[in-house]
Amino acid sequence: MDTDPRQSYNPAAIRAIVYDDQPITQRPMATHQPLHPEAALSLALAVIASSTAPVVLLDGDLTIVAASASFFRSFEIDPATAPDRPLFALGAGEWDVAQLRSLLKATLSGSAEIDAYEMDLVREGRAPRHLVLNARKLDYADAENVRLVLAVADVTDARASEKIKDDLLREKAILLQEIQHRVANSLQIIASVLLQSARKVDSEETRTHLHEAHQRVMSVAAVQRQLAASQLSGVALRPYLADLCESIGASMIRDHKQLSLAVTADESVTTADVSVSLGLIVTELVINALKHAFPGRRTGKITVAYASDGPKWTLSVDDDGVGMPADSASLKPGLGTSIVEALAKQLHARVHVADANPGTAVSVVGG
Repeated sequence: MDTDPRQSYNPAAIRAIVYDDQPITQRPMATHQPLHPEAALSLALAVIASSTAPVVLLDGDLTIVAASASFFRSFEIDPATAPDRPLFALGAGEWDVAQLRSLLKATLSGSAEIDAYEMDLVREGRAPRHLVLNARKLDYADAENVRLVLAVADVTDARASEKIKDDLLREKAILLQEIQHRVANSLQIIASVLLQSARKVDSEETRTHLHEAHQRVMSVAAVQRQLAASQLSGVALRPYLADLCESIGASMIRDHKQLSLAVTADESVTTADVSVSLGLIVTELVINALKHAFPGRRTGKITVAYASDGPKWTLSVDDDGVGMPADSASLKPGLGTSIVEALAKQLHARVHVADANPGTAVSVVGG
């Protein structure tokens, strides 16, 4: 080839590139010999010309050999003014960035490669564009004529979209924190009103109902605190159940030497919805045990336990009280029992009640 391939490029010519005086299409594929330097350059020009991404082919002086149409279009450069001009002379000199010049020279010498170098392209009268550049030195037989491929990606719009998304997520987190704060305050107010009302009424039955309502509110408040602490990544059940039972014990157990409430749980983490249901189940079962298992200031202990093994899990509330009455099978289920059954059904779980000798053992098994 006697002519300059930059001036003679066309697809038909590239398909007939010679390889050691033999057309490349006739050469056996198994030879794996290097391309003739001019053939390699012609092939590089063909790749650049057909690229849909902004790509520039530079020589050893960082002069433009060729560039893709998308490069000229993306950066509003007249293609007729680009060939044989230094990259840094394009436009009004906005490409002449000292660090880019240094990195390109280091890439030409083989001492470095530009990998995702970011820079702002600042042009007078136009909005700045944020670019990501990658450069590779071409490796072929013509050591005298070094070539460099520079790929340019305009990520301005993508980064702007990411910033909008990050801002929205940050705003959402702030709003969620505010909602959690208000919900916590509202639950505390409701719980306080219920507890104060319980102290004022004369009817023991009404007082009991108000205490039970107070504990139901507190169980929701406990999971709300755990949600805030876990930042919605999941609710750790051991601290959640411990916090819940501490709240129940503080308001419903008058003498902690007489009755104790303990929690044993593994490191299980679950979703907010499931944790709310589990918390309400525990609340109902503990309240039921406090009401019926220890009559006449009988001493005893209630134990809440949770363990999981893969998808299978067991929640249990055991007491060492008087046990189930002899005619328990004929008794009409109360509100608490109905709530537990309904919540267990939501969790696709089964409720088992057994005589623990002494006391009663209630387990909710799911999975």
